[in-house]
Amino acid sequence: MGFLTSLWNYILVSAPFLMFGLLAAGIIKAFISVDRIKKAMGGKGIWGAFKASVLGIPLPLCSCAVIPTAATLKKQGASNSATSAFLISTPESGVDSIAMTYGMMDLPMTIIRPVAAFFSAMVAGVLQLVFKTDKFVKNEEPEVKSCCASKKKEVASESFSKKLKDSFKFGYFELVDDMAVWLAFGILAGAFIDFALPANFFDGLHGWAGRGAILLVGIPLYICASATTPIAASLVMKGMSPGMALLFLLVGPATNISNILVIGKYIGKRGVVINVVAIAVVALVFSFLTDYLYQAFTWPLDFKVAHHDHEVSSWWEISLAVVFTLLILRSLLLVELPRRYKLYKANKKQSSSCCG
Repeated sequence: MGFLTSLWNYILVSAPFLMFGLLAAGIIKAFISVDRIKKAMGGKGIWGAFKASVLGIPLPLCSCAVIPTAATLKKQGASNSATSAFLISTPESGVDSIAMTYGMMDLPMTIIRPVAAFFSAMVAGVLQLVFKTDKFVKNEEPEVKSCCASKKKEVASESFSKKLKDSFKFGYFELVDDMAVWLAFGILAGAFIDFALPANFFDGLHGWAGRGAILLVGIPLYICASATTPIAASLVMKGMSPGMALLFLLVGPATNISNILVIGKYIGKRGVVINVVAIAVVALVFSFLTDYLYQAFTWPLDFKVAHHDHEVSSWWEISLAVVFTLLILRSLLLVELPRRYKLYKANKKQSSSCCG
C-alpha cells in the first residue's frame, strides 16, 4: 500500500467524524459565551475544580487558546484550583478530538480519553487546594493574547440564525485555521507510520522505559488533541499498547514550555509544578489501567483506521473527505502561509533596523 493510499485512507476515516466535531465545536462556541463559563466556574474548593474539569472537556480550545481564557478567569477571581482544572481538561479533550477518536480508534478509547482528562484536571485542582498555592501567587496582570485566529464576540444578543452562521464560520474556518498545521502534520505522520513501519514495530515497548520516553518528549512539546489521534492510532497498529498511546494522547496536548512559562505568572511556580506532576502521574495510571482493561476484558484492537476499505466508501464519506481536504489546504495556503511570510518580513525588517 503506497503512502498516498495510506494518506487517503486516513482522510476518509477521519473526515466524517472530524467534520461533525468541528460543527459541534462551532455550536458550543457560538451558543455558550465566556461569561457563562465564568459564572459556571464560580465557587471555591473542590466543587469549583469539579465544575471546571467537566466544563473543559467538550470546549473546542487548544493549549494556546485556553491560556487567555484561563488568565481572564483567574483575574476575575477564579481560584488556582479551578483555573488549573480548566487548563488541563480543556486542551486534553474537546468535541472535535472525541469525535476523531471514535472515528479512527474504538469506543473504549473514546470513553477512556475524556475520563482520563477529567481525572487529570480534578487531581491537579485538588492538589492546588491541599498545598494552598493561591497564597503564593503575586498579583501580576501580564497581557496575554490568544495565538489563535478566532476573535472574541459577544453572543448573548445575537439572533439564532446569526449564532448558527457563526457556528459554521468558527467550526469550519476559524478553528480549522487554528489547527490546520498540526492537523495536517498529524494525518501525514499517521499515514507515514502506517506506510513505512513494519507490523509489530513497537512490540516490547510497553514498560516504564517507553512511557518515560513519551513523558520526556510529550510534556515540553505541543501537538493539539485532534492531531495526536491519527498518530496514536498508527502507533497502536504497529504494536504499541493502547495504554501507551493514551499516554501520548494526554500529555502532548496538555503542556508545552511556552504555556508553562506564561501561566506560571498567574498560578505561581508551585502551581505549575503541581499541574505538570498531576498530568504525568494520572496519565501514567490511566496508561497502565487501559492496558489492563484491554487484556482483562479481551477487548479487540478494532481500530477503524486499520480495516477501512476506500474502494467501498460511500459517496458522502468521499464528499466529506474532499471538503475536509479543501478546508485544510485553504487554511494552509491562504491563511498560514501568508501569516508566516508576514512574520518573516517583519522579523527581517526588525533585524535590519537593529543592525543598521
